Amino acid sequence: MSPTLLIADDEALLARVLAAELTALWPEARIVSVVHDGMSALDAARAHRPDVAFLDIRMPGMSGMDVARELVETDLPPLVVFVTAYDQFALEAFERAAVDYVLKPVQHERLEATVARLRDRLAARQATSEPGPAAVDADRLAQLLHRLEALENPPPQRGAAATGQYLRFIKALVGQEVRIIPVDEVIYLEATDKYVNVVSANGEALIRTSLRELAQQLDPDRFWQIHRGTVVNIDCVASAVNQSLGRVSLRLRDRPESLPVARQYAHLFKQM
Repeated sequence: MSPTLLIADDEALLARVLAAELTALWPEARIVSVVHDGMSALDAARAHRPDVAFLDIRMPGMSGMDVARELVETDLPPLVVFVTAYDQFALEAFERAAVDYVLKPVQHERLEATVARLRDRLAARQATSEPGPAAVDADRLAQLLHRLEALENPPPQRGAAATGQYLRFIKALVGQEVRIIPVDEVIYLEATDKYVNVVSANGEALIRTSLRELAQQLDPDRFWQIHRGTVVNIDCVASAVNQSLGRVSLRLRDRPESLPVARQYAHLFKQM
């Protein structure tokens, strides 16, 4: 069966060049979609379920990393190749995670090596009915996304707690009153459409602050990002449960709900 490819790049000329190079280097492959923004890339990936997705890492709105975060949570994510203008420091993250990348402008030799690796990895997938190769590819991508996120959003210095920089209280409007919620009582934070839901020992409250902005004010040793939309107080976690296809969920102390862990954060809960 011919492998199927998706290309997403907000620069139409570069997308055409990449498509032409791939057609020459990989004639048996079929390009099923060429799009120019992240949301269209996600829609095309869901519609066509390509074997390989070439994603521009910088696109307006939904970036290539955002698209990859969504794809890595699917049962059989495509192999992902990032098209990037990152500097060498950031490229080390790609190398360590064994996830392929193509530099802008497209370099023939680099793309040729990438195609050779993609052929080998797709052949390994097809040679077995076991989910192992696909799970390994997804784990590699998840680890890369975690590293890139750390590069883009470095944590506060460890001395910040001593100087009082970490948030101690969260102020939330509940009805006609402003509720003062001690951070020590927060169990987890969950992003909703326009708000963050603060779940504490004494109930829930909505605040109009982005989860990213709020998380940057919390002690990273205690409040762990486990999903793009969830930050949990690790002191409130009773156990991590391994599920199928490398998925993990968290059981909370004295709470009935479980929290799903995105694949890119699953390594935080592997046995020490």
